[in-house]
Amino acid sequence: MTTSPDAWVYLLRCGDGSLYTGWTTDVARRVAEHAAGRGGRYTASHLPVALAAALPMVDATAARREEARIKRLPRAAKQALVESYELLVAAGVGAGPAIPK
Repeated sequence: MTTSPDAWVYLLRCGDGSLYTGWTTDVARRVAEHAAGRGGRYTASHLPVALAAALPMVDATAARREEARIKRLPRAAKQALVESYELLVAAGVGAGPAIPK
């Protein structure tokens, strides 16, 4: 039996091309909050936003640690992470959470 992850680290691509990193227990809800301008000051001022990657984590502690690690990465490394995620999704591996369009 497959269970869904307890927490996720997500990256959003903002309207200006920047990447925003956060963590949540409900990716669809959190992306909707960001898209509505209620997710945080940064994304509210960089709309529109789109989910670029969603990485499953075993728990909230692991998600917070991974979020902090990713935030310390240079932009090129974050972009490489997103591109790797896109390749996995295209190959049908680790498709991530279902996010309504």
